[in-house]
Amino acid sequence: MRILLTGATGFLGYRTLEYLVGFNYVKSIIATGRKLDKKREIVNAKVKYILGDLTNEMFVHELTYNVDVIINTAALSSPWGQKREFETANVLTQKYLIESAKRNKISRFIYISSPSIYYNGKDRFNVKESDSLPKRFVNNYSKTKREAEILLEDSGLDYIILRPRAIIGRGDTVIMPRLINAYNLGRLKIIGNGKNLVDLTSVLNVAHAIERSIVANERAINNIYNITDGEPVLLWKNINAVIEGIGMKRIKNKINFSVANTAAFFLELISKYITKKEPSLTQYSVGVLSKNFTLDISKAKKILGYSPIIKTDESMNEFIKWFKSND
Repeated sequence: MRILLTGATGFLGYRTLEYLVGFNYVKSIIATGRKLDKKREIVNAKVKYILGDLTNEMFVHELTYNVDVIINTAALSSPWGQKREFETANVLTQKYLIESAKRNKISRFIYISSPSIYYNGKDRFNVKESDSLPKRFVNNYSKTKREAEILLEDSGLDYIILRPRAIIGRGDTVIMPRLINAYNLGRLKIIGNGKNLVDLTSVLNVAHAIERSIVANERAINNIYNITDGEPVLLWKNINAVIEGIGMKRIKNKINFSVANTAAFFLELISKYITKKEPSLTQYSVGVLSKNFTLDISKAKKILGYSPIIKTDESMNEFIKWFKSND
């Protein structure tokens, strides 16, 4: 099996690469990204790094030559930003990859999407892949992720789309580091009652789901799957476990949801019309940190053959150990 892995220099990408080289059926992996941090480099005879820009159509076409499977983990992931930037990073690149896959007769396309497309500002429990989506997406990230899904669904290629919820673990440079940074700036407070139940997803479980997608049978292809650790947790209990685990005092101060949401609304207005920079707080972030949000993964278990191979607390401890060693 010859694989092209995009986003291979990012958090999910390099952990997936690290995982896949251990399988005998994987003969070679072309690992691509914009730039490579030596700390994330996987040195293995199966791996060949080809760095470049996926918005360059010719570069993409050259990448996909003599490949059996494309795994697209690359994305611009942020709660804030210009629509054009997200369209270029998340939709245009998907278009080029799909066109190249068709041209080079690639047998399978695995796309890592996002359950942020489910977000509607309310508590949601056991959301299924078949549940209706909001009429208006919460931000440009979720909007373009869904647009990229649709491109793949309409492509005629054999595909699998995964929607992993809040990826955590060793190497995380997004979720936990953002929270730690907010804590260090004195901005992190428990929003609401602090008892919101959420799903998190260990990065190793996402890599496992990707591996299951590579070898999935005909029944499993051309489907979308939710991916989580399968054990909803109290969000703020886990955030505090990390905060205390890296040697800081637990978060006790709380802020009312309405107050936080109103503050975020005005901060977004200031960012949109004055500073043009990402606000310190967004309404989406307020919702993510205060609302219940769990996914139903029964479809992935039943059809894809996915089953979590690591627990949430193990990934949290993995992150703590890694963070302290790199601090």
